[in-house]
Amino acid sequence: MELGLAGRRALVTGAGKGIGRSTVQALHAAGVRVVAVSRTRADLDSLVQECPGVETLCVDLADWEATERALGSVGPIDLLVNNAAVALLQPFLEVTKEACDTSFHVNLRAVIQVSQIVAKGMIARGAPGAIVNVSSQASQRALNHHAVYCSTKGALDMLTKTMALELGPHKIRVNAVNPTVVMTAMGRANWSDPHKAKVMLDRIPLGKFAEVENVVDAILFLLSDRSGMTTGSTMPVDGGFMAH
Repeated sequence: MELGLAGRRALVTGAGKGIGRSTVQALHAAGVRVVAVSRTRADLDSLVQECPGVETLCVDLADWEATERALGSVGPIDLLVNNAAVALLQPFLEVTKEACDTSFHVNLRAVIQVSQIVAKGMIARGAPGAIVNVSSQASQRALNHHAVYCSTKGALDMLTKTMALELGPHKIRVNAVNPTVVMTAMGRANWSDPHKAKVMLDRIPLGKFAEVENVVDAILFLLSDRSGMTTGSTMPVDGGFMAH
């Protein structure tokens, strides 16, 4: 399916690793001019070597003022992927203030801030746009030791819907993708315990975890005009996990 994204300009957060990095690579291959945002300079440097021409911004999105400065002159953006996130796992009774603050600052507040900056630019130019928020099956199903993470992703799903409601009149679509466990380096590390993995896999009708390209394909579809009538949706990429 030809997605017709060539020539547009996209901003991707959490671009250094995992889903974000693969999204940058796929957009770059599709002829999109990409601005890659990460807090890790070494990841951005290696990404530019792989994808010459990608612009980079090194900033910690948990820092509101630094983010404001970094994105202040980012220029016109047509497509936005809010992928940056942290997963700080603690038993509920041991959840700390620091885990709460960091998780909500990165997983929710930064999405609000970055999307405001990008959307205001779209509206000022009178340009249509598409925003994809990378959520999780954890937004809709409780998981042990994931109290804060599940909460941030549940909030992100509702943020996606309210953004879609308010930005729709400006021809800006906003959707979320909600993957199950994804076989990124982080995913492999967190789910390498066979017993832990089996408990999850037994609840997935397709019997497997997601590959990164499964998620990237969903993101590209939601960014493209092929999903031109879709906004405010939360698209599962979960092998049927949430059908239970």
